[in-house]
Amino acid sequence: MALAESVRKELASIVGAGWFRDDKETLVSYSYDATPLYQSMPDGVIFPSSTEEVSAIMKVCAAHKIPVTPRGAGSNLCAGVVPLKGGMVMVMTRMNRLIEIDEENLTATFQMGLNTKQFHLAVEDTGLFYPPDPSSMIICTMGGNIALGAGGLRGLKYGTTKDYVIGLEAVLANGDILRTGGKLVKDVAGYDLTRLLVGSGGTLAILTEATVKLVPKPVYRRAMLAVYADLQSAAKTVSQIIANRITPCTLEFMDQATIQVVESFAKIGLPVEAQAILAIEQDGEEALVERDLKLIEDICRSAGAIQVKVAATPEEGMKVMEARRSALAALSRLRPTTILEDATVPRSKIADMVLEIQRIADKYNVQICTFGHAGDGNLHPTAMTDARDEEEIHRVESAFAEIFEVTIALGGTITGEHGVGHVKAPYLEWKVGSSGIDLMKRLKTAFDPEGLLNPGKLFAETRKRIVFASEAASSDAGTSGEASAKGGV
Repeated sequence: MALAESVRKELASIVGAGWFRDDKETLVSYSYDATPLYQSMPDGVIFPSSTEEVSAIMKVCAAHKIPVTPRGAGSNLCAGVVPLKGGMVMVMTRMNRLIEIDEENLTATFQMGLNTKQFHLAVEDTGLFYPPDPSSMIICTMGGNIALGAGGLRGLKYGTTKDYVIGLEAVLANGDILRTGGKLVKDVAGYDLTRLLVGSGGTLAILTEATVKLVPKPVYRRAMLAVYADLQSAAKTVSQIIANRITPCTLEFMDQATIQVVESFAKIGLPVEAQAILAIEQDGEEALVERDLKLIEDICRSAGAIQVKVAATPEEGMKVMEARRSALAALSRLRPTTILEDATVPRSKIADMVLEIQRIADKYNVQICTFGHAGDGNLHPTAMTDARDEEEIHRVESAFAEIFEVTIALGGTITGEHGVGHVKAPYLEWKVGSSGIDLMKRLKTAFDPEGLLNPGKLFAETRKRIVFASEAASSDAGTSGEASAKGGV
């Protein structure tokens, strides 16, 4: 329902009249994220510029029991910033300041709305390096990365976002400001609240500021491409590289369907007849990189690669990696709706998982391509479909449910880096069990007793039919936040 006039005035007085919006165009614009099929209308959209403003906003919302959904760039892929219960969408992009790069302590401190790519460039200008590199880094925010525990192509060697966040500032549901950690290598004072908040998806607190650790920038980098006639040889290569105690910076996988689409898009000479390719990159001191690449090349050939090509120049290597980063954009050209999922299995099970995905796609007669981070077993089965075809969407959703079931049976998890959000809430108990769900719910209640922060995420609940933007814009009703998945699981 529409916000009371007194509440509207109170919120506008905190941020300024231009930074609180509840016109229909703005409400529709912030009713969805990058996840297909999910949309829900908020009652208002607010753009704070400081932690103090976030605190004041939360105090107003707590007093009136208004749900709040924090949001960055909206590139989320698990419906994590869709305002399922209406209320306020709090957009953090005004809070985009890089506060400090501390070269003595090898840390950086920033507000959560800072663009990820801009942060990387600023850090590298100082000769330092922040490794986590989600494929959406050109558009996503550092706050979004932290809220969902983002990974990226360099996760095998360097780890993911959770391995770098050492301090946080956050606002609790009642408006209190919480600070955790700091510029410390060691800190075991009490529970590790920093780690708890990383990956919490805005369900425990509104993250406003972070301190992350940095590492020296690698001085040399080189890439190679290994081509395979079968999936098993590619998977065997991955296991053997790791077994030989070599940790590449990047070890990426694409199946044949993905190779063909990416080559059509990028036109860099990828072998479209191959069943699988591995894109491999190493960084560090030049002599060590060259040694590792020679060893990796020998392993690739002994494991059954039919072709191995080492990039002759850094630019050639960059093209290979950029082609891999373009996989989602390339696949999205095929059909009106692209559903990118995220499942992780042990490295030794990659071939089994890809074959299972292919079997499941055939079973449900849907088109699914698979690519991902082979080095850490994080695969991205991606369905090309059409949201207007409800029967096909139902088959796609059934296929993904079976994919998640197989993933767990193989010792994996339902998400490696995208988060649970709303899309995977029905499957979370499969992974953590009923006692795990109970404990998580009690943690949620301790932080947010009224359930105001990003409600409808993590924990499964009954879902209603989606209200599409076209319907909402032509309807007088679309302000109560009714929504979920059209044909949802």
